[in-house]
Amino acid sequence: MNTIANFGKKVIFTLSLSLLATAGVSLVHAQQLSQDKHVQADNTVDSAFQHTKKIRAGLLDIGYAEVGPKTAKPVILLHGWPYDIHSFEKSAELLAAKGYRVLVPYLRGYGTTTFISPKTVRNGQQSAVALDIIAFMDALKIDKAVVGGFDWGARTADIMAALWPERVSALVAVSGYLIGSPKTNEIPLPPAAEFLWWYQYYFSTERGYKGYKAHTAAFNKLIWKTASPKWSFDEETYQRSARSFENPDHVAIVIHNYRWRLGLAPGEKQYDELEAKLAKSLDITVPTVTLEGDANGAAFPLPENYASKYKGKYKHHNLTGGIGHNLPQEAPKEFADAIIEADSLSK
Repeated sequence: MNTIANFGKKVIFTLSLSLLATAGVSLVHAQQLSQDKHVQADNTVDSAFQHTKKIRAGLLDIGYAEVGPKTAKPVILLHGWPYDIHSFEKSAELLAAKGYRVLVPYLRGYGTTTFISPKTVRNGQQSAVALDIIAFMDALKIDKAVVGGFDWGARTADIMAALWPERVSALVAVSGYLIGSPKTNEIPLPPAAEFLWWYQYYFSTERGYKGYKAHTAAFNKLIWKTASPKWSFDEETYQRSARSFENPDHVAIVIHNYRWRLGLAPGEKQYDELEAKLAKSLDITVPTVTLEGDANGAAFPLPENYASKYKGKYKHHNLTGGIGHNLPQEAPKEFADAIIEADSLSK
């Protein structure tokens, strides 16, 4: 999650292309969660999100919700931190009603997604997360999909479109181009901007690791409030997502992700080649729609500073009405409309 307000074009540009990928943790091992697979009782959205499916994909058994016709065009929606698949519940319903097959996986460290082996490094670096979703597509025998997301999910979708454009028919990225590298994140920011990255610096300490582990739900609720200051979510809404943070690998993945971004924890060698490519700030050629809310309390680059990274058909929309960081949940119709628009650009 990114936590910086507008500090002028120069600072925001630095944040978007330098620091929107900061931080990580020493690679932590955690115990494998042993869970029964849930069988979807029917094709209603409520059932799909309450009783997620599971499929073995790469290093993971990935939990996911699925709605819509199985033979329809696939749409994959990716959540961020500290959120989960419920950010897309309403959007998924709208898209399924339009005839799309909508798949919403839990990222590694969330919900019903678990590691196959207890020996696998609990790695949160950006390329590892993107490869998870490629493996997810392979397991489901999906050659190509419309991919959309926000926060970690937007970064993951950007990476998929940049590295494997043949797998992404169209892209929706909230807050635009979020790919970065630990090297570019070495550039310091003005004090006011640095102040707003407080949680990442907190996570870089042992106290921060222990604090997040001890107070995960309370910590993440605070982020929800600060990232979406005008969104009046109720306790039931928050608790639906907070259950996904009980995943035994959640803390390890989150801490490693942010420490790795700041260059404070190593990645794994198997991802070095991909990270080297991403560090070059690759252009994205697939049809793309980007979105931004008018009340985003988290970090976001100005659209004019990343528009040039999208070389294919491209549209951007600014949403009004107090829309914050969790844009798909706060503005589900507008997000669903963006998916449909991006798909139309690919035709």
